[in-house]
Amino acid sequence: MLSTALVALDSTVIATAIPTITADLGGFTQFPWLLSVYLLAQAASTPIYGKLADVVGRKPLMLAGIAVFLAGSILAGFAWSMPALIVFRAVQGLGAGAIMPMSITIAGDIYTVEERATAQGYLASVWGVSAVAGPLIGGIFSEWVSWRWIFWVNIPLCLVAGWILARSFHEKVERRPHRVDYLGATLLTGSSILVLLGLLEGGQAWAWGSVTGVAVLGGGVLLGVLFVLRQRVAPEPVLPLWVFRRRILVTTTVASLAIGAVVLGLTSYVPTFVQISLGTGALVAGFSVATMTLGWPAAASLAGRVYLRWGFRSTSLLGASIVTVGSALLLLLDDASTPWEVGAFCLVIGVGMGFSAVPTMVAAQSSVGWSERGVVTSANMFARSIGSAVGVAVYGAVVNATLGAHAGHPSGPELATAVHRVFVGVVAAAVLLLVAVLLMPRRDTTSERTSTAEQTVGGAA
Repeated sequence: MLSTALVALDSTVIATAIPTITADLGGFTQFPWLLSVYLLAQAASTPIYGKLADVVGRKPLMLAGIAVFLAGSILAGFAWSMPALIVFRAVQGLGAGAIMPMSITIAGDIYTVEERATAQGYLASVWGVSAVAGPLIGGIFSEWVSWRWIFWVNIPLCLVAGWILARSFHEKVERRPHRVDYLGATLLTGSSILVLLGLLEGGQAWAWGSVTGVAVLGGGVLLGVLFVLRQRVAPEPVLPLWVFRRRILVTTTVASLAIGAVVLGLTSYVPTFVQISLGTGALVAGFSVATMTLGWPAAASLAGRVYLRWGFRSTSLLGASIVTVGSALLLLLDDASTPWEVGAFCLVIGVGMGFSAVPTMVAAQSSVGWSERGVVTSANMFARSIGSAVGVAVYGAVVNATLGAHAGHPSGPELATAVHRVFVGVVAAAVLLLVAVLLMPRRDTTSERTSTAEQTVGGAA
């Protein structure tokens, strides 16, 4: 739970500190990269960690992820320029790529389906609370101390998490020879980087229809196609294609992608909107989006009981419907709105997330055994990271295109117009979540039980 909190916190903690960071380092138009590069590095590395976890075990990868995340946090705190900070954020993301899927996979290993209702509820609550509390914490540090402490505060937390894991977590793994699909990993990383680069810089560094724009996006798509072809023949694929042939896994993966896009759309732009358009301080801006922390954990704690009785699909459908309604309410906001209105709408979305994030993840995990759970969990988290990264990239492109020449120093009404278009994108992502949940199989796996044999084969204690 502590490790999950670190990863989720750092995906959004920068949001309210952006004005302070850019005032110190410059480069306001580059700030979307601070969010996207972290998510991109996390997304690109997650499938690799997931595959290795099914071969060498969860514990060594979790410890390695914490170590890399710690190094990135220390370096980010000493960043001397915006490009340097972007690079160090990428290092953090590489560590996060191991931590997030491993924590959820470990929970899937050591708890039965019934017990996971509580355990995954805790983890989802921690993820949700940390992700939306990030802007609040970032506001406190940037306003009262220094933005650099946003990263340095991770140092003792990483050390404690690593110590507890090394001391208390024990697992039994069947060792066997394995071959890492380095080519597949390279193709996946290259594709993700080019697509994200095209979305972030399109319309800014080059025109969308220019040779450069077409080449960058086209190159990303081409590498993506080559990655798929590689996975069909690789002895041990990074992301096995069977994941995309099972309806329950496809629908829950798409749902996870949409969840990432919705959450990052809010945590990335709501604090900036509240500060610049509504004229508040960083602390108030953080509180406005942090109201999601009230609804998310409360709903997540109830979700386990609900899906054990009514099933994964019904519970997820309830949550997705609430998220869609809450997202639609955001369209009512403008520069004359109040932080209270913003907070109320974020609270509604938080409740919906609590009822949708947990059931979709547990449904995916419950459909496979130990030897496949790492891949399935990492695929789900990969989708959430990609949804977050691409979402932030698209939202950033929309904001920069709307502001145009005023992107460096937007006024309140100008930013309100730009963020309104971001909210339209958030609504679109919420609708995608709703559609994905509607397409989930009606036959739930809530009646499945984790056998003693399965827990022994890769089990942990």
